[in-house]
Amino acid sequence: MAASEESLRQALAEKQSAVENQGNVVRALKASNAAKTEIDAAIEALSSLKLEKNELERQFQAAVTGSGADGMNREEFRQAVVNTLERRLFYIPSFKIYRGVAGLYDYGPPGCAVKSNVLAFWRQHFVLEENMLEVDCPCVTPEPVLKASGHVDKFTDLMVKDEKTGNCYRADHLLKDHCNEKLQKDLSISADKAAEFKHVLATLDDFSAEELGAKIKEYGITAPDTKNNLSDPYPFNLMFQTSIGPSGLIPGYMRPETAQGIFVNFKDLYYYNGNKLPFAAAQIGQAFRNEISPRQGLLRVREFTLAEIEHFVDPEDKSHPKYSDVVNLEFLMFPREEQMSGASAKQIPLGEAVSRGIVNNQTLGYFIGRVYLFLTSLGIDKDRLRFRQHLANEMAHYAADCWDAEIECSYGWIECVGIADRSAYDLRAHSEKSGVPLVAHEKFSEPREVEKLIITPVKKELGLAFKGNQKMVVEALEAMKEGEAMKLKADLESKGEVNFYVRTLGKTVSIKKSMVTISKEKKKEHQRVFTPSVIEPSFGVGRIIYCLYEHSFYTRPSKAGDEQLNVFRFPPLVAPIKCTVFPLVQNQQYEEVAKVISKSLTAAGISHKIDITGTSIGKRYARTDELGVPFAITVDSTSSVTIRERDSKGQIRVNVEEVASVVKEVTEGLRTWEDVWSSFPHHSSATTDD
Repeated sequence: MAASEESLRQALAEKQSAVENQGNVVRALKASNAAKTEIDAAIEALSSLKLEKNELERQFQAAVTGSGADGMNREEFRQAVVNTLERRLFYIPSFKIYRGVAGLYDYGPPGCAVKSNVLAFWRQHFVLEENMLEVDCPCVTPEPVLKASGHVDKFTDLMVKDEKTGNCYRADHLLKDHCNEKLQKDLSISADKAAEFKHVLATLDDFSAEELGAKIKEYGITAPDTKNNLSDPYPFNLMFQTSIGPSGLIPGYMRPETAQGIFVNFKDLYYYNGNKLPFAAAQIGQAFRNEISPRQGLLRVREFTLAEIEHFVDPEDKSHPKYSDVVNLEFLMFPREEQMSGASAKQIPLGEAVSRGIVNNQTLGYFIGRVYLFLTSLGIDKDRLRFRQHLANEMAHYAADCWDAEIECSYGWIECVGIADRSAYDLRAHSEKSGVPLVAHEKFSEPREVEKLIITPVKKELGLAFKGNQKMVVEALEAMKEGEAMKLKADLESKGEVNFYVRTLGKTVSIKKSMVTISKEKKKEHQRVFTPSVIEPSFGVGRIIYCLYEHSFYTRPSKAGDEQLNVFRFPPLVAPIKCTVFPLVQNQQYEEVAKVISKSLTAAGISHKIDITGTSIGKRYARTDELGVPFAITVDSTSSVTIRERDSKGQIRVNVEEVASVVKEVTEGLRTWEDVWSSFPHHSSATTDD
C-alpha cells in the first residue's frame, strides 16, 4: 500500500539525516586511519542508505506527480492526451499559421461532434426534463447592464508586471506555481513548510492584493521568463471592451457570462410562463474573458461556451417537486467545515446533506443531484468528481449557498460547474438600475394583514462616510435578514453607533444611527409582491469536455506488443462517430453491402464512417479506437456482418437487415452491449483480431 505524501516526506527527511550522519562516520574513520575493513563496511552502509534514499525519492515523486503503474506521471499523461487530441483534430490552436494567440482554440471535426453531443444531452437532461424556457441573447452587451450586475466594477483578477519588460502575469497563478513546484520537486523542505504551502494553496482564492503581494515577496517569486522583480498586484478587468454603433458613444462589452440576458428578460419570461413560479430559463452561448495569462489548454481560454440555467423560485418556498428523484444519490461532497479542518471530501447522501442544512435548500440540492447524473452519464469518473462548498468568505454577501462541481484531471481539481443560490440580488440590481420592477406576484384569496421589514439606507450619509465603498455598505445593509436588522436597530437606538461587518469589503465598519432607518410596518394586502430568488447552475462546457477527454483516454498494447495504441472510451452518448463500416477486404460485393448498411444507418440518424481503404482491418480498428468510435461493423459476407465493441474488442454476428436497429438501440441506451452480447452469436477470427 502506497504511503501518504506526508509520511514519505518525513521518512525522506530522516533518511537524508541518516545519510549525512553515515557520511560523517566514513570521513571520521578515514581521518583516524581506521582499518580498511572497518572503512569498507562503513562505505557499504552509506551506499545502502543512499539506495534507500533514492527509492524513497522515487516513491515521493510518484505520490506528488500522480505517476501510475504505467510509469507516466500527470504531465506525461496530459501530453499523451493533448498530442492525440491535436493530431486527430479534436482541437488545435487558433490562427496556427500566424503563430496563434494564447487562449484561443479551434474545434476540429471530432471535437465539434463531441461538443454538439454534450450540448444535445444537456438540452435533453435539463431543458426538456424541467420544461425550461430557452433563450438566445446577444454577446455584445451595453455597459449599463454590466454596471448593474457589478461586472464593470468587480470582474477583475489580480495582475503583476515584470518591472523591466512590462510582461503581465496573474499573481495567484505565480504563487500557486511556486507552492506546487516546492511541494513536488523540493525534497529538502520540512513537513511544516510543506503544510504551509498546502495551506496557501487551499486559501489562495481568498487572498487580498496585499496578502498576495506579501507572499510573492516573502517567497522571492520573480518573473518566470526574465527573473526580474515584479510589481505589487493590482486589479485588471477581464472584460473585452467595445463600442456599439459608429459614433463610439455607446460603450459596451463582450459578455463575460450568459446569465445577464436571462435576468433582463425576466419580466417577459414570467409573463410567457403564465405569471407562475417556479420556472427556469436556460441559455447556451459564447462568453468572453480577457485572461491575463491563459494556459492549461481548454481549461482557461478567452472565448468559450457556457450553458447556464436561472431557476426562479419563491424565496419563502425553495422546495422542489422532483427532489425525491435525487434524494438517495450519494457522492463525494466537500462541505466548508471539512475544508476548514483540513479533512478530505467524503461520500454523503444528498438527502442527508439537505436535511442537516449542509446544502441550503431542496431546489439547490435537486440541481446538485441532476448535475451529478449529467456529468457521470457523459463519462466523467464518479470517483474523480466532487462537490465543493464555497467557504464563507468566498461567497458574495447576497448568496445563500454555493457549490462547485470539481473534476480531477492532470491539472488537479478543476471547477467545471457552479451551482449557486444567488438569492434575489440580480433581479433587484437590474430593477434598481433600469427602473423596471422585476418582481413576481402571489394573489391572496382574502386580504391579509402583513408586517414588512423596511430597511432604508441614507445614501447621502453613507456616501460622505464611505465614499467609493458606499455601494457595498448599502448592499450589505439591504441584504440583512429580519433578526439581524432588528438587532442592529436596537443597538443603534441604545448606542447611537455600532460596528457592522461588510463581507465584500472584508472588514468591519462603523454605522451611525443617521445612516440607516429600520422599521416594520403593518398593512393589508391583496397580493404579495416579491423579488424571486435565483438558483443558478452554470456549466463551463469546454472544461467539462477536456476533463472527459482525460477520463476517457487510455492505452493498450498492439497485438504484436511492439507499441501502445491510444483509445478514447467515450460512451456512445458523446462519441463523435457512433460506428464505422469496414469491408474486410477490397471486394465489390462487400462494398455494395457496406453502402446498403450506410443508408440504413443514415435513415436511423446514426453518425458513421465508411472505410474502404486497403489498410489491414487491425489498423482500421486502431484508427477509429483513437477517435473513440464505440462500434465497428465489418462486412465479411453478403448476408451477415460482425459488430465489434471498442473496449472489450468482443464481436457478435448480425444479419445485414438488423445492423442499424441493433446499433441504434445500443447507442441510444435502450440496450447495453451485455444485452446484445447475450442475444447474438459471438464471432472470433484471427484475421480480424487486432
